[in-house]
Amino acid sequence: MNIVVNNVNYHVNIIGKGEPVIMLHGFTGDMTSWDGINPYLKEKNQLILIDILGHGKTEIPINIDRFHIEKVAKDIRDILLHLKINKTNILGYSMGGRLALTFTFLYPKMVNKLILESASPGIETEEGRKLRRENDEKLANKIMDEGVESFVHFWTNIPLFNSQKRLDHSIQEKVKQQRLQNAPIGLANSLKGMGTGKMPSLWDRLHQLDIPVLILSGSLDEKYCDIGKKMKSNLPHVMHYIFEDIGHAIHVEDSQKFGTIIMEFLSNK
Repeated sequence: MNIVVNNVNYHVNIIGKGEPVIMLHGFTGDMTSWDGINPYLKEKNQLILIDILGHGKTEIPINIDRFHIEKVAKDIRDILLHLKINKTNILGYSMGGRLALTFTFLYPKMVNKLILESASPGIETEEGRKLRRENDEKLANKIMDEGVESFVHFWTNIPLFNSQKRLDHSIQEKVKQQRLQNAPIGLANSLKGMGTGKMPSLWDRLHQLDIPVLILSGSLDEKYCDIGKKMKSNLPHVMHYIFEDIGHAIHVEDSQKFGTIIMEFLSNK
């Protein structure tokens, strides 16, 4: 279905019945990124799948400011209100995890449980954020200059996703074809407007989260394992689960275990 909020036409899909869960994919993804996880959750949960701004079939605004992560979080809230959902669980991966965390701080009364896969609360220093903004600007220009196909080839081969090359070829091809469906201007605007360098750091606010939080990391993704451990030390109600011999995109590399652990977390097991 399509839902118009704040003058943007969002692509949304709802499957399953039960307690709602918003599913927020990562950069270059779309709602189909969760196809391997949905079967584990849809029996007891209503899954709200959204193509995040700049991705999939959601409309792409030209104004970069429209992509600010807090404005996108407001879009998510308004989608929920349109669906008459006042409280939900949230699952976010990487970029979607930063969006999920931002949403939770902006609208704490709307969140029951928070699940963060390979995600961070932002970059702590302004110097670090400035450097990241400069790097994201270069990546955005690369997308616009060389096109999506060239960028997807580059993105698939960065060290962060090396472990995915062990997957069956059909799975790798599915991920590649999904990424290729994105529009260059959407990905570029997403990097410029919603990249980690543009996001306000939430590190000093983590202690305020008074809800259950599940942090998921892959052992081969050392950077996000360390971020997960540091987040755990700052959160009052948290469990950090590390998947052995798995990389950044856990839901792709071990969908069965990933889905099972989330199902148990949501069921209070």
